[in-house]
Amino acid sequence: MKIYLKDDEIATENLNPGIKVYGEQLYQEKDLEYRMWNPYRSKLAAALLNGLTNIDLKEDYKVLYLGASTGTTISHISDIIKKGMIYGVEFSPISMKKLISLASKRENIAPILADARKPKTYLNLLENIDFLYCDVAQAKQSELFMDNMNLYLKDDCKSLFMLKARSINVSLKPKKVFKEEEKKIKEKGFKITEKVKLEPYEKDHICFLVEKSF
Repeated sequence: MKIYLKDDEIATENLNPGIKVYGEQLYQEKDLEYRMWNPYRSKLAAALLNGLTNIDLKEDYKVLYLGASTGTTISHISDIIKKGMIYGVEFSPISMKKLISLASKRENIAPILADARKPKTYLNLLENIDFLYCDVAQAKQSELFMDNMNLYLKDDCKSLFMLKARSINVSLKPKKVFKEEEKKIKEKGFKITEKVKLEPYEKDHICFLVEKSF
């Protein structure tokens, strides 16, 4: 996966030179243009800056992104998997409008208006995928994450799960929520290979890198 460092910040090579997605800074180096990747706007950028290392997104990967929102993080994944495809599942029609606008400029993004809690509803729109990314603020976010992995992710492939403690239980300390959800994932047979907290960029969040290897 190609991530570029500049002054302790990260960037991706811009798939659409000259075009910004969310007001990010562009910079030129030799014959290439790069988009600065804001960790306060993207949990994946936050995880990478906080030490996530074993993620390997290849140029031709097919990626399923749950909780696509307006496409900030998706746009950087789009830069990385230039020859692949990202299927962005989003439940909000308002966010979907912006995602569709982004997809009109980037051929490797396919927006899907659907509920990630019901993965079979978009079964006819997808093929088996190489990587799953989940960023959904739901009480049962671990369950929907695993349901989508079981249905779509190829064996021996990886997933990233951005777990939001306060969406699961506001009365428990985030550390306890993280521990309980980690146990739940492992009990279903998945392997967690990395854990990265997202502070100071995101409060009460943790990133799990999960492998499907049954």
